[in-house]
Amino acid sequence: MYNNWSLDVLYRGIDDPKLESDMKRFEELIGLLNTAVEALDKDNAAATMRRVIEVKEEMAVLVRRLAGYFSLRRSADSSDAEGASYQTKISAMAASTTKDNVKFEKFAGSLDDLQGVIESDELLSQYKFYFEEIRNDMSRMMSDESEALFARMNISGGRAWGDLFSFLTSKVKVDYNGETTSLSAIRGLADSEDAQVRKSAYEAELACYDKIKDSVAFALNSIKAQVNLEAELRGYEDPLAMTLDRSRMQKSTLDAMLEAMREAMPDFRRYLRHKASLLGYENGLPWYEILTPMGKASSDSFTVERAHKYLVEHFSSFAPDLAEMVDRAFNEEWIDFYPRAGKVGGAFCSNLPFVGQSRILTNFSGSFGSVVTLAHELGHAYHGQQIQSHRPLNTGYTMPVAETASNFNELIIVNDAIDKAEGEEKIRLIESQIQDSTQIIVDIYSRFLFEDEVIRRRKNTFLYADELEKIMINAQKEAYGDGLDPDYLHPYMWCCKGHYYRAGLSYYNFPYAFGGLFSRGLYAKYLEEGEAFLPKYRELLRATTVDTVENVASIAGIDLTRPEFWQESLKTITDQIDTFIRETSK
Repeated sequence: MYNNWSLDVLYRGIDDPKLESDMKRFEELIGLLNTAVEALDKDNAAATMRRVIEVKEEMAVLVRRLAGYFSLRRSADSSDAEGASYQTKISAMAASTTKDNVKFEKFAGSLDDLQGVIESDELLSQYKFYFEEIRNDMSRMMSDESEALFARMNISGGRAWGDLFSFLTSKVKVDYNGETTSLSAIRGLADSEDAQVRKSAYEAELACYDKIKDSVAFALNSIKAQVNLEAELRGYEDPLAMTLDRSRMQKSTLDAMLEAMREAMPDFRRYLRHKASLLGYENGLPWYEILTPMGKASSDSFTVERAHKYLVEHFSSFAPDLAEMVDRAFNEEWIDFYPRAGKVGGAFCSNLPFVGQSRILTNFSGSFGSVVTLAHELGHAYHGQQIQSHRPLNTGYTMPVAETASNFNELIIVNDAIDKAEGEEKIRLIESQIQDSTQIIVDIYSRFLFEDEVIRRRKNTFLYADELEKIMINAQKEAYGDGLDPDYLHPYMWCCKGHYYRAGLSYYNFPYAFGGLFSRGLYAKYLEEGEAFLPKYRELLRATTVDTVENVASIAGIDLTRPEFWQESLKTITDQIDTFIRETSK
């Protein structure tokens, strides 16, 4: 307890008889899917489509169990060769179903009375939005053979390049103070209380990328080339249009958010310049000081036991069902807490709705920030709890709304801590929240600019590491402006962020800004409405898998296509900046 997660709810190990049984059942389901698809009949559409859906439901649960198990194993130990072998096999088996899945979708999309067919069957009627998306996607589909080929080639293409990135960044050795350490460990020193540690860790981090940057550059180029090709084959204007379509999000929503973010950039730069002056810098803030803690933290450090109690107590006052789930997560070993060699850096949550649980990976250090990270990931788990009552094919939410509950959880914890703190401790907490907001607004904007340019230029040229460094530096200068010292930026942010290395998930940056600002808007609603907000909040989270981003927001009375909504959310941050500057200028 309070150490590693348990995956026994999935499988007890490679030698678990259930694993072998499930692999055999997966093979059987592949055959059953083919038989069901071949039997599709327009004269008996409802019954034959129902049979396909029944097979697809069982297969979806089984694949999530199998793939989830080995993905989690490899996140905790990137040298897991057996897990890698199984992952490759499972991916190949899943890819082999692509042709049948495409045939089914084309059959359903071609029905003149698709809505009538769906409404005539109780099971199919629960998949109304699912079939609406199929019909809308009809024009984006390639031929059956091309879809199958593309899916199979992705295993040794985009997915393999992404695996290479994960392997390189988890295994690279960082030389630091006469010893070697990991990339995740050295990046974890960025918020050290010791100024010399922050600077020397930054220098050691940058130096280590020389060992892997060329290989990582090839991975990035290959993935973005595949993304460009897929967008072209599917008839999208560009990969951003493809991403927005898959995100169930309108371009007008993204434009409204980016417009508001650009308008707020001067305030963030003002904050960064002020922080620089407080630390004794005259030319803007050096990169290695971005996460420098200000004020004074409580002398207490958190054990995992204390974090457990703290989070349960704080969430109890917001939503008892959230507090109960958090208690379960700690007691039932949902969480892998501590950093170690071979374990991936950062933190994530993997929802397992088919067993009513989630699994959370974090690199807990005992700081209050580590507790906030736990709260964030437990927000994802709470989101998973709201969607687990859906049918198996209705449990996938899109990137923009993925960060809603996680950021909302952060606001609950941090705002409460700010309200109870005084003096230098209060300054520490306010500045920490501004710091986090700067990451999801300013830094995310720089990452968006970087990826957008890489994708556009990759259409015609290969971008070597030195060119990627230039693009990243230019993106940082455009986003951060005079807030940072131009001589101390981070040219390798493309080399340590896994978000760029998923062929099926481009632009995994703006969703963080979306989630942060959307959750602030929702939190304002909560403060205004009190307990009456909670049913709407749960309904909103549940709807994220079966509706558009804009319709989901409308449940809470929010219009995402209006810049005013985003401006109001950003004002809650710029007001904090004003408070921080005022209080630290006395």
